[in-house]
Amino acid sequence: MEKLYLGVDRQIITPKVGGTLYGYFQEFYSDSVADDLTVTAFYFRQGDTKALMVSLTVCSIQTRLSNEIRAKIADRFGIPAENTMLCCTHTHSGPNTTGGEGWGEIDREYCDSIFVPQILKAAENAVKNTQPVKMGVGQGNSDIGVNRRELTRDNAMELGQNPWGSYNPRMTVLAFADEEGKPVANMIHYGLHGTAAGANHAISRDWSGVMTDRLEKQTGAITAFFNGPEGDVGPRLSNGRTTGGGDFSYVNELGWVAAQDAVKIYNSIYSYDTVNLQASGKELQLPLQKRMSREEALAMQEEYKNAWDGNVWGMIKQHLKDVLASYENGTVDAEFGGVDQTVIALGDVVFASFPYELFSAIGMRIDKAFKTKSVLSLSNANGSEGYFVTEDAICRGGYEVKMFLYGHLQPFYNNGDFHLMDATIKHIESLFEA
Repeated sequence: MEKLYLGVDRQIITPKVGGTLYGYFQEFYSDSVADDLTVTAFYFRQGDTKALMVSLTVCSIQTRLSNEIRAKIADRFGIPAENTMLCCTHTHSGPNTTGGEGWGEIDREYCDSIFVPQILKAAENAVKNTQPVKMGVGQGNSDIGVNRRELTRDNAMELGQNPWGSYNPRMTVLAFADEEGKPVANMIHYGLHGTAAGANHAISRDWSGVMTDRLEKQTGAITAFFNGPEGDVGPRLSNGRTTGGGDFSYVNELGWVAAQDAVKIYNSIYSYDTVNLQASGKELQLPLQKRMSREEALAMQEEYKNAWDGNVWGMIKQHLKDVLASYENGTVDAEFGGVDQTVIALGDVVFASFPYELFSAIGMRIDKAFKTKSVLSLSNANGSEGYFVTEDAICRGGYEVKMFLYGHLQPFYNNGDFHLMDATIKHIESLFEA
């Protein structure tokens, strides 16, 4: 087997104080910096195969912007765009790099002056400074997450803690060492919202920053977080909620628990090996429902006419306008919708990207389909297309379900989770059959 080469670099992407923060309200501004935001690039090369995985400590990244950056990386550094993953840690205490009706315009000045240039700089430095590495893998459980779809006494679905709901407790640590065994870099995978701070005004990586800093100090190697299916999973906070209500102390409280778990898992790694690098990009085709009827859109528009223009309510109001305009424009319903996906395999560990806030059960079902592989699904990767929920969640409704049903002109079918899982499994299988 040929040697696996890895280059790693980190750059600061902290915005100026006073800019908008993304994740809660349209006009919500930072007043301080609790900790610097970062971009960490992992460039892998083996033979003719090149792949790039980038950890960005922002909430999410607009799909169009993600595609632009991946194209620039391909043009400048020769890394195929389909082999590049731009992965967001999903902190709600970072700048607006996503945009969207209900959340405000993307901070284009920040993206052009700091965000994009620093991503390209990190990628360039990673490409220039590669060395042969071996990889070790450790896995264990962490209870820092909890299902956040709480069903109230009045049978309403709200964002809280649901102790009997689905979530994946598995945390994975990938450790890379040079040929002498010296630590080079670490990757931590876990699925969890970055909302421990709640709606506070300090710029921060949230709980995952505490965790990565601790493992980095422990090992002396650059460490980055790659967020898994977190759509229905929030921080298990001691206030009984999954947001800190603006109290920043919850970031450290949860982050230290996560750090202990990550260090324990890292310390369980005893063997390092050269692994095979494989990568593939594909557009998955999933069946679409027909858009709602004109009559239904008009009725909903009347129902929502006095609703707030922010967050999911603003998105729904825009969706209804788009539906009505589509009938005026003679739009024809499509049969399928495309989902851009990148798969990168490092030996038996497989990363699969999703431009969604993926529900935890979807990732677990994909992983369960493989007996000898460990499939780590990545939310908020290579774009931002809203939530992707499970079929059983739709009957209960709630915030995430509204995003799923009204985020696009034509929604996926209610059993879209099956179609997404099935298409992803086939994509991964084709990689190993090639």
